[in-house]
Parts: sequence; C-alpha cells; structure tokens
Amino acid sequence: METRHTDAFTLRDIFGPAYRYSLLGALLLLAGAFVAEHFANLYELAYSLRPTSTYVGDLLLDNLPVVNLNFIIVEGALISILAGSLFVLLRPRHVLFSLKAVALFIAIRALFVSLTHVGIYPGNINPGAGIFDGIYLYLNFQTGFFFSGHTALPFLMALIFWRERLARIIFFVLSFVFGVAVLLAHIHYSIDVFAAPFMAYGIFNIARHLFPRDWELIEQGTAAQTAPAS
Repeated sequence: METRHTDAFTLRDIFGPAYRYSLLGALLLLAGAFVAEHFANLYELAYSLRPTSTYVGDLLLDNLPVVNLNFIIVEGALISILAGSLFVLLRPRHVLFSLKAVALFIAIRALFVSLTHVGIYPGNINPGAGIFDGIYLYLNFQTGFFFSGHTALPFLMALIFWRERLARIIFFVLSFVFGVAVLLAHIHYSIDVFAAPFMAYGIFNIARHLFPRDWELIEQGTAAQTAPAS
C-alpha cells in the first residue's frame, strides 16, 4: 500500500551548495529570456507600423463576434502569473525546473514572434491605459501573435505539475479559458491558439532533455511521497 510522506526538501535546500549554481543558472536564463523578449517586443511594435504589416483572414475570427474580455485577458492573466509563481514556490522541488522551462518558453516565443509579421485582426479589443494594461503590454502578450502565451503558459505548467491532478486540471482550464478569451477579443489568430499546446508540449520535452537533473529532483519527490510505509 502506498503512503504519502512529508517532503523534507525545502526552499533553503535550493540555496545550498548542491543547487545554488543551478539556481543561479536558472535566474540568468530567465533574465536573458526577458531581455530577448524585450527586444522582440520593440521589434514587433516597430514592424507593426510598416505598410506591409496587414491582417489576414481567419476562419474563426471571420465568424466570431467581438467580445470585450479584457478583465480575463489582462487582469486575469497577471493574477494567474502571480498565483502560479506562489504555487511553484510552495513546491520547492519544482522551482529550478519551472524557472528554466519558463525561461526557455519566453526565449522561444520571443524568437517566433520576431520571424513572421502580420497585422492584428480588425475590430480587436485593445487594452486600456491603466498600470496593469502597461505591464501586460510590456510582457508582449498583445503584439506577439504566434504563439499564444495566454494559452501555452498554463498548458506548460499543467505538464510540469502533471502528477498533481487538481493542479493539472486548473492549469488546463486556465489554458482553455484564456484561449477562448483571446479569440473572442480578436487579439490572436486561431492558429496562434491551437498551436500553443503543441508548442508548450515541445518546450516541456526540450526542457526535460536540457535540464535532466532538475527534472529528476521533481521525480525524486514524487517517488518519496508515494513510497511504501515501513
């Protein structure tokens, strides 16, 4: 019979000699990813002003009504990021891998949004001028189309926390809700949303290949919690 045990691994262990360099590497990767995203965002904004940056037809957007769902797309996304960050911190074994996987996610998305440029679909709902809207725009959720960060990031987190059924369901629900919201607000093309889970799955597996030691730390915790009672 399997019995769940209390995990003795804590955040303090991450700062210890065994993991401090991995933590430093994760933070550097994340910082580098944000720098890449910043310049990708500036490039995308500049390119969007060119006359060649025109919108294209989309089977779903051509037939969907435009709905203002900014409270989900802006505030909901930022609240989810904060809540998700706290959730990861409460599971210390997941911190290193999650940081590196998210850094990889941000860097790959920055590359993709820099490659192909199309104009935003007409009639889209724009963010407001508040502080949350400014943060949202800086994080490149609006100007970068392929692929949808709203849809892909919670999907990636669902894969990382696959062994936790409730967390997995919540992250999948968030991915679905955000995907529907950005389509109804016409701020993403359908290909951006439907490709997002596949991109997240690919990034997840690349991260597992690049950072096996950090993934093994998660696996060890799962094995320890389900070990037979002595």
